Amino acid sequence: MLTLEFCVAGVMLISLIIYMLTGGADFGGGVWDLFATGPRTKAQRTLIAQAIAPIWEANHVWLIVIVVLLFVAFPVGFAAMSTALHIPLTLMLIGIVLRGSAFVFRTYDVQSDTTHRRWSRVFAIGSVITPVMLGVTLGAVASGTIHVDVETGVVETDFVSAWFAPFPFAIGFFTLTLCALLAAVYLTLETDDPELQEDFRRRALIAAVSVGAMAGLSFILSADGAPTIRHGLGSASWSIPFQVLTGATALWAIWTLWNRQFRLARLLVPIQVTLIIFGWGLAQYPHLVTPDLTFSNTAAPDTVLRPVLIVLGVGIVLLVPAFWYLYAVFKGTSRKTKQTE
Repeated sequence: MLTLEFCVAGVMLISLIIYMLTGGADFGGGVWDLFATGPRTKAQRTLIAQAIAPIWEANHVWLIVIVVLLFVAFPVGFAAMSTALHIPLTLMLIGIVLRGSAFVFRTYDVQSDTTHRRWSRVFAIGSVITPVMLGVTLGAVASGTIHVDVETGVVETDFVSAWFAPFPFAIGFFTLTLCALLAAVYLTLETDDPELQEDFRRRALIAAVSVGAMAGLSFILSADGAPTIRHGLGSASWSIPFQVLTGATALWAIWTLWNRQFRLARLLVPIQVTLIIFGWGLAQYPHLVTPDLTFSNTAAPDTVLRPVLIVLGVGIVLLVPAFWYLYAVFKGTSRKTKQTE
């Protein structure tokens, strides 16, 4: 049955996917800014800045959608997560603020080498902290270590053990590698310089291998760290075909990168990331916070969910064309202009 809470949960999952494909790639750009090396170090960082600058603030809209929907539609779940996981969530927000501030100051501060290096370091550190803490939060929510009394909403937590564990951190670094992979693949098409394309092609191949390694490690650790997710990904009727499809897409993406088919890689890698997050959502459902909170027993009344869905419908009508126009303007003609200059 297609319930109202199921529809809201679906919007949250779709928003998370879009956030990873857009904002996640921005964080990945910060990772490669940190690891920019070789004779084209400055050119690599310039390309990253040009690719991110026009759209990185707008991409946070999708994170805001998730937080607002969680707060309004699933208030008990929001309270439990923000209580038990307030440390990684606070670190994630600090990373977002540091990253954005450093990016702006690096652009408009005194353009000396020392100043540039200082702000670049802060920008890169913020870009690493944020996706790691996002993944840690998702891993902790799925781990089954956050216990909540559904009747009273009281959370049993020591504020640390639920997230400071191997499985949540494995998911954190898995998220980081996905962001790095997206960024490297996107950046191969942000320039016409063959040498820069090769730099980011190599980084994309390294990130692709790292994604596979972290996916395997996360699955191994899920046996003890998140048994519900392990059961969903390993025993559900849909899991094996779904994993075969995801793995085949990943291998195809690596093949396209190896053969320098960058446009096809830019299509396949987002599909791979989408399948990974969608599979996670399927394995997690119906739990919002494993094991006590489901989407059903934490949902706000229908009198709240119904107008929320109506507002979402209106918002999509306004937001999608606005984003299309934003990307058409800043990722189209502006990039060509910068390359010409």
